[in-house]
Order: sequence, then C-alpha cells, then structure tokens
Amino acid sequence: MGLLGETAGRLPDRAMLDEYRSAGTKAAQQGVPLRTIVDAALREAEQIGSAAVLPALRRAVSALIEGYEDAQRLALRSEEEARREFVDDLLQGRAERLAERAEHFGLRLAESYVVAVARPVTGIPDAMAGTIERELIARFGSHNILIAVQSGLLVCVVPGTLTAATGEFTHHVRSRFEPGWRIGIGRAHRGPGGVVTSYREASNAIDLGDRLGLRAPVLKAADLLVFPVLLRDREAIEDLVTSVLSPLLDARGGPEPLIDTLEQVFAAQGNQTAAARRLGISTRAVTYRLERVRRLTGFSPEDPTQRFTLETAILGARLLDWPTSRDQ
Repeated sequence: MGLLGETAGRLPDRAMLDEYRSAGTKAAQQGVPLRTIVDAALREAEQIGSAAVLPALRRAVSALIEGYEDAQRLALRSEEEARREFVDDLLQGRAERLAERAEHFGLRLAESYVVAVARPVTGIPDAMAGTIERELIARFGSHNILIAVQSGLLVCVVPGTLTAATGEFTHHVRSRFEPGWRIGIGRAHRGPGGVVTSYREASNAIDLGDRLGLRAPVLKAADLLVFPVLLRDREAIEDLVTSVLSPLLDARGGPEPLIDTLEQVFAAQGNQTAAARRLGISTRAVTYRLERVRRLTGFSPEDPTQRFTLETAILGARLLDWPTSRDQ
C-alpha cells in the first residue's frame, strides 16, 4: 500500500493526512474491509522495523479510518434517503421503476401484501422503525418486510401469507407506544397498486374509528366495509339520518343522550342491562330512553326491521358528525 514509505521517521503533514483520508474513503467505496487496510499498514511498519515510525503510523491509520468512516456515513445517508423516497413513491402510487427499486429493499411486488399503520399519541423516534423491522425479520426469517415512518404513522408492509406478522407488529407497538395508540390494518392486495390500496384502507380504518367513537385499539378494514359503502352515497345517508333522527332534536337535554343509549344497546346486542352498565345509568333509565326514541321517531329498537333502520341511521350520524355538522 506504501502508506509509510515517505513518512518513516517523521510525522505526516496535512497534505499526506488528506491523502490517507482519501485512500480510506476510496477503500470504503470499493468495499475493501477496514481490517485489510489496517493490517496492510501494520505489515508495512513491521517491515520498516523502527520505533520512530509508530507516531507516523498512528496518525496515518487514524486518517485512513476517518476517511473510511466518512464514506460509510455518506453511503448510509444516501441509502436512507433512497429508502424514504421509495416508501413515499410506493405508498403514493408513483410507479417509476418501482418494481426494480422494490427488489433492492427486499420486496417482490408481484405478491400480495398487507399494510398496517400505527398512529402514536406522540412522535415516533427515528430508530424505532429500524428496530421493529429487524425484530420482525428475525422472527419470521424473511426480508420481504418493510417498516417505515410516513406522514406521522408507523407503516408496516408484510406479505399476505405472513398472517402472524401484523399481530407481531401490534405487539411491538403496544410495548413501545404510549397508551392511546391505534392501529389500522388493510386487506391483502396484489402488486404495487395493492400496497397503495391496503395502505389507504388501513389509514381509513383509523379515521373511521375516530369518527365512530370505536374503542378498539386495533381496527381491521375487513370489519368496516359497510362504512365506505354508506359514504359512497352521501346524499342517501344524509336523507336517512335527517328523516329518522331529526325528531330527537326536540328531546329534553338534546339528542346526544338518546343517541348514546341507542349505540350502547346496539353494541350490547340489545342487552339493556349491559348497555346501562356501559353508560353508567340504571336499566330503568335505558328503558325510558328507548321508549322516548320510539315515541319521537316512530322507530322501535325492538322491531327487527326498525332496529336495522335505526342502527344504520346512528352509524350514519357518527360518520357525518351529526347533529354538529347540521349547524355548520
């Protein structure tokens, strides 16, 4: 390598140290192991066989390592930037060279993928995504997994065949996030477009959970398919909500107590005692409120057909933020 031939017996000057740094950078770019460089410098010092060369050796090796590490840091930043760009393009559906770039990050986009997204109460530490990704790969023995931070969400992309992976992802979120987190899980879809679809389903599941006041921390898009169907015909759902629930606006104390009671009765499969327990009121109060609903609206929660109409109207009201949206 000839690192010390010109400096044996004297310390290297600034120009020589810059050359050593440059040599270290070039070695890193060429994939030469750092141990190989240091061993070469030590062998050269042994051949010279003089104690006077040790200070020069120390500085030369230090400069080599500095250049090598600088190149590694630059390569790492470049890789991280490429990864961020790829994730952004993948989840936004920008398809330029997407399959080719996906292979670099271990994804085979011809397969089916499921996307899960986790929303924290506070921010997501930079190192968390990498840590969770490494632990998932260690668990499932597959590099066909991607974890990234996107728009304040922790995104997990896994093959549709790894059904346990989203459960493991949930475990890591539960153990690392502060209470109040929520996860949405999309359905399995094939190809780059399928990843985008699953990502949107997962994000929408969280949004629906918020709008409907759902308590479950983990929401699956497959369990919420009825709500996008309702929202596709907004005019129809608005008409249903207005026609069925508007009479509740005249109730003493406003419509919210009656709407809350209907929600809890429906959630409890008609069990008024369980609904009363959730509401923190007596069973007699629940019965009274349901009778008030029947008299005001003409719909009885105990009649199967009328119950379905009432329940759909209640869901629509939550989706539309009714009656708040009525006043805006």
